[in-house]
Amino acid sequence: MSFVCHIYFLHLLTILCPLLVSPKFCSKDLGILSEVLKYTSHLVEEAIYITRDRPGPKDCAQIMEEGSTKSGIYRIWPLNWQSVGSFQVYCDMDTDRGGWTLIQRRGQYDNPQDYFYQTWSHYKLGFGTLDKEFWLGNDVIFALTNQGNYSLRIDMKDKEGETRYAICNEFWIENENRMYKLHIAGCNGNAGDSVSDMNMALFTTKDKDNDKAPSNCAESYKGGWWYSNCHSSNLNGLNLNGKHESYANGINYYSWKEHYYSLTEVDMKIRPNNYAG
Repeated sequence: MSFVCHIYFLHLLTILCPLLVSPKFCSKDLGILSEVLKYTSHLVEEAIYITRDRPGPKDCAQIMEEGSTKSGIYRIWPLNWQSVGSFQVYCDMDTDRGGWTLIQRRGQYDNPQDYFYQTWSHYKLGFGTLDKEFWLGNDVIFALTNQGNYSLRIDMKDKEGETRYAICNEFWIENENRMYKLHIAGCNGNAGDSVSDMNMALFTTKDKDNDKAPSNCAESYKGGWWYSNCHSSNLNGLNLNGKHESYANGINYYSWKEHYYSLTEVDMKIRPNNYAG
């Protein structure tokens, strides 16, 4: 997907970027057009409904708003569905007014400890089972988080049953050509903040090293993640289920359990910032 925004003129009044490119890039990277686009960006969704005839909801928040209140697996059609297709997601309709689209889940489901120690291609396309452990796929996460402004919520549980959470009010990623660069900010919650330091990090896997460390952080800490140099969180690390002697290679979240404790359960989920719930 090119990041060059080809501009269409609608009724000679509205300037919109094509649906294959996020409005974020059009408003930030086009210089003189940014002033125009920021005033017309609110028309993007309406134009999509007119020109694309999208057959279903774009995310779990819209499913919730349309009256489905049970957590489970649903099919969604993101705003650029004619390019990426539709796909199934798991919707959390219970936590904090519901409407959350899960992008990751870790837990005790009899998978190997290194189930998330996967290649670039696996993280690109996604793997796992939606009602168990899974990674939704970086291409899908890109499609979802570039159709509006999204928040990220991370819910965590330790082996003793204690739970914590973190919420970030900005979360989106760039496409594969830009190595799924992460934009994350405004994080808080009773688990502390061990994710803001990933802002502007590129995604790294064992077969594609994009981090800033001398060695491959994914190889060192056994996951695929937005490693920088290297991590304060490792939510795709080895499933070691509690205390471990190895350094920082479990499902770690430093501000809560530091680097020698692997969380028992984690899920990562997103929701539009303008969700009414």
